[in-house]
Amino acid sequence: MAHTALVLSTNDLRHHPGTRKPVELELLLGGLATSSACVPEGVPVRLDLEAEAQASDIIVSGTIYVPWEGECRRCLEQAAGEVVVSVQEIFQPHPVDGETYPIDSGRIDLEPLVREAVLPNLPLAPLCREDCPGPVPEAFVGEDAVDDGLDADGEPVKDPRWAALDALRDDT
Repeated sequence: MAHTALVLSTNDLRHHPGTRKPVELELLLGGLATSSACVPEGVPVRLDLEAEAQASDIIVSGTIYVPWEGECRRCLEQAAGEVVVSVQEIFQPHPVDGETYPIDSGRIDLEPLVREAVLPNLPLAPLCREDCPGPVPEAFVGEDAVDDGLDADGEPVKDPRWAALDALRDDT
């Protein structure tokens, strides 16, 4: 078990069932990223949690506030926001694999809990804003193209990517 700000001693809690201990932290966590969004380097994740002793277990509940950034899925500009994740998890001396977290030598490590709670909640398709219209078509029109989509002869502008299909149409 690593010695970080996310490792808490539970000895005082476990000797007094029903006791609660607030856990309010702001810390940097590296490597929190999906294919489309990530927690920016140098920006802290904020934890507003509470640890409560119940028999031999410790229940950790509260909220995690996570800033994120990524590329807008519509306009490809930089997007940013904050994910708010509610958690309620159980730490046990003999954890059930995949269901509870371990209490190891009277300490609990909150980092796996934070990572497992945050990663699935990062946006899969970020938006810079809800009403983002996407790319501006005028920005992609060539110099000789007229705004109404017609060339200089008044014919519709043809996309060169469809040239092979136009050739097939001419053959029939």
